[in-house]
Amino acid sequence: MIDNDNTGMTTRIKTADDREIIIIGTAHVSRESAELVTRVIEEEKPDTVCIELCEPRFTAIKQSDRWKNMDIVKVVKEKKAFLLLANLMLAAFQKRIAEKLDVKPGQEMLAAIESAESQGAEIYLADREIRVTLSRAWRIMSLWDKLKVLFQLILSFGDIDDIDEQEIERLKQEDVLESLMKDVEEQLPGLKVILVDERDKYLAQKIKTAPGNKVVAVVGAGHVPGIKRHWEAEHDLEELNVIPDKKKSTQLLKWIIPLAVIALIISGFFFGGRDAGIKMFQYWVIINGVLAGIGAILALAHPITIIASFLAAPLTSLNPMIAAGWVSGLVEALIRKPKVSDFESLASDTLTVSGFWKNRVTKILLVVVFTNIGSAIGTFAAVPLMAKLIG
Repeated sequence: MIDNDNTGMTTRIKTADDREIIIIGTAHVSRESAELVTRVIEEEKPDTVCIELCEPRFTAIKQSDRWKNMDIVKVVKEKKAFLLLANLMLAAFQKRIAEKLDVKPGQEMLAAIESAESQGAEIYLADREIRVTLSRAWRIMSLWDKLKVLFQLILSFGDIDDIDEQEIERLKQEDVLESLMKDVEEQLPGLKVILVDERDKYLAQKIKTAPGNKVVAVVGAGHVPGIKRHWEAEHDLEELNVIPDKKKSTQLLKWIIPLAVIALIISGFFFGGRDAGIKMFQYWVIINGVLAGIGAILALAHPITIIASFLAAPLTSLNPMIAAGWVSGLVEALIRKPKVSDFESLASDTLTVSGFWKNRVTKILLVVVFTNIGSAIGTFAAVPLMAKLIG
């Protein structure tokens, strides 16, 4: 049986095995929500407190200095630069909204943790790991879609300064991910499924299987309708945690494009003669290298990194196993190795667009992403020009 209170903020559920579950719908940037969470936990004295956090985000709230242990070179080598950059942007977005409202980001989750500890209740993490959510979303996006998402994240920083009271009230009721993805949702309906709908199912399953006879669950208000909608069904958490393999068409394309470029250059020599073949090769090197270098310049990379981007792009674009951004990112990391102060100031630097370019940690991530974008554009720009030489 599901009952809502008069304010619509809490939902009380009686299960078939006589367990009681109280779901509190909170605003992630609201002081009132934090006070409500504390009051309910103190009054109900639950056995377990479920919170809408995964292990990395729980650690982030508990350990503000966690960034000091990050190995940026390892992040680049494991091809996680874009995911980490997106994660930092999402965290910064929420932090700036919280500052505008004069509250701490995630204050209601921190209140839930502290209240649970004071009551001796077990803390149960109920949300899917952010890395899995972003990776699943990443898999369904084309390069163009990824670019739109990246620029939407960047543009969101400027929008915060102009936000009005009505917009703030809307943001209080929405998931942070959903708020940021509004502008790309129409073109990518699958994105909302992964960012919101799947997490509703995940949260519902975790909450109803949490240990204890009385459970208080603290989740964003935007998830409550979905949790209630999926409450009666059983959901396979393993399936929701799977990161799908890359599409076969995408994998094939990685090999088809380099082979096509090589075949095009060879055909240039064969059909157009020596001069045409050499010109094709020059087009490939210059266009691919220059655009990758421009990407590195936009990230304000070191001059040596820019040169490395120019030299690497024409070669890495012909090798599906290596990307130009990984080379430039590693070079940037070796030349401008982040200092302890960069990790310590990461939280404050990521609050502004300029801070992302100033901090050495985020600058390396930007170098990887922008160099890869430049190299990809260079590939698609060079091929038509090369083909004209034998047309």
